[in-house]
Amino acid sequence: MSGFKELRELTRIRILSFLREPEAVFWVFAFPVVLAAVLGFAFRSAAPEPVRVGVIEGDSATELVEAFEADEYLETETFETYDEAFVQLRKAAVDVLVSPPTQPDAPPKLSLDPTRTQGETAKLRVLRAIRLARANGDGSQADPEHEIEPITERGSRYVDFLYPGLIGMNLMGTGMWGIGFAIADFRRRKFLKRLLVTPMNKGNFLASFMMSRLVFLALELGVLIVFGLLVLSVPLRGDLVSFALISIIGATMFAGIGLLTAARAQTIEGVSGLMNLVMVPMWLGSGVFFSYERFPDWLHPMLQLLPLTALNDALRASMIDGASVLDLGKELGVMAAWTAIAFGVALRIFRWN
Repeated sequence: MSGFKELRELTRIRILSFLREPEAVFWVFAFPVVLAAVLGFAFRSAAPEPVRVGVIEGDSATELVEAFEADEYLETETFETYDEAFVQLRKAAVDVLVSPPTQPDAPPKLSLDPTRTQGETAKLRVLRAIRLARANGDGSQADPEHEIEPITERGSRYVDFLYPGLIGMNLMGTGMWGIGFAIADFRRRKFLKRLLVTPMNKGNFLASFMMSRLVFLALELGVLIVFGLLVLSVPLRGDLVSFALISIIGATMFAGIGLLTAARAQTIEGVSGLMNLVMVPMWLGSGVFFSYERFPDWLHPMLQLLPLTALNDALRASMIDGASVLDLGKELGVMAAWTAIAFGVALRIFRWN
């Protein structure tokens, strides 16, 4: 057989082998189309997204709110106190805070994080709305006076909000990919069939994956925390015991979810698709890069039940607010429930062959 015919036959065999794996065909062709359609619909071409403005109540707050509500590119939320509004700014739930002037001739004060693109955009849109509201009768529009308060203190910057979310996303990714791929590779190489004839307990076999994940957790978290503290100056205001316990529960939870997704997968392609199916919604809706409070209010209860959302909220509360495990009953409860359910279902549906 000539070299060309040999290459042609080998290529034909690989194509036929691929087409005989329905799950591989689905994840390679159908899933990307579904994902593209969902993301394309969510981020389709439309008018610029409005920025969120927090207005602190005061003597001239009504005038400012009316000016902002007249602008289609601004969404306004009022707060009774500056401290209450500042929490929302720190969580990236609003882009800029506007404090009404305390004296008649004083300008309003804008508080924002100058390192965030959204903050600078919000500042320009807020000043534009004030300028239009105060336009002179002849149509001239003088630039409004204003005072800028840059938010640069540790714990209040966007990077301080972002970093705990990145730690949570890393715990999710390493837990699920490391365990899911390992089990799928064991099954692909027929290694699990050999274990079937041994007196090994199935629960201990699956638990060993979770325990091995925890062995590397200390090194993984140590590198991330040292980098965040020394390079990015991210605060760690909670005690190390609480932070470690949150991380252990989170890593165990995603190890269990990784076991569940790989419990029946027959191929690497199949488990890869299942992992993406599980993780992509959490990348978008669990508050990694921006606050999930930007989604409609009716979605918040569902988003808060996602495992990554509970982990991110707990990590941020520990690192930024100094909360202990005693203050995080809801978040830890959600993570414990996911851990028990994922491991329990994985133990029930797991098959050696």
